[in-house]
Amino acid sequence: MSDPTEFPPPEPEVEPPPDRFFSTSALLRNAPFVVALALAIFGVAYSSFSGHPINGYWEMLAIAIGLVCIFTGWPNAPDRETRFTLLWKQAAHWIAILVAMNLVLLQGVQQVLPIQATGLVLMLLLAVGTFLAGVNLASLRICFLGLAMALAIPGMTWLKQASLLLALAGVAIAGLAVAFWPRGTKRSD
Repeated sequence: MSDPTEFPPPEPEVEPPPDRFFSTSALLRNAPFVVALALAIFGVAYSSFSGHPINGYWEMLAIAIGLVCIFTGWPNAPDRETRFTLLWKQAAHWIAILVAMNLVLLQGVQQVLPIQATGLVLMLLLAVGTFLAGVNLASLRICFLGLAMALAIPGMTWLKQASLLLALAGVAIAGLAVAFWPRGTKRSD
């Protein structure tokens, strides 16, 4: 018999491969979500600066995010009945979001709502719809996309309001840098 205090030799430790944050597979897996967020921010920026709403753009974006939600939930739907339920629920959800968006774009609402705010309201509806779709699908990525869209709204309004202040601060810093920049002294030999 062997001695009870004797332990077997330890196995050599094998380090797992490093989990790269920006791997190709991670970028491809998250590309639809990043593209959707970028398109939503572009839509708000364009409608805010152009002075007119882009109605068809928001409808296209809502449909595209609805398709992303369906493709995200599809692997979790094992049978035909579950897939039909997924399609039905997502279609009903996104049709309701499209109806709400079109209500905002009605002429009577547009008379009360400034054109610059229309893009923000449409993005807010899209953000809430995306977040709720993520909750319905139990998808953290879709929830995060909706949350990121919602958090981008106050960020964009702050940036728009603070743009003059930021420009003045930049000019002031540049002026101070020029005024206090150490100049080389000329030596006379």
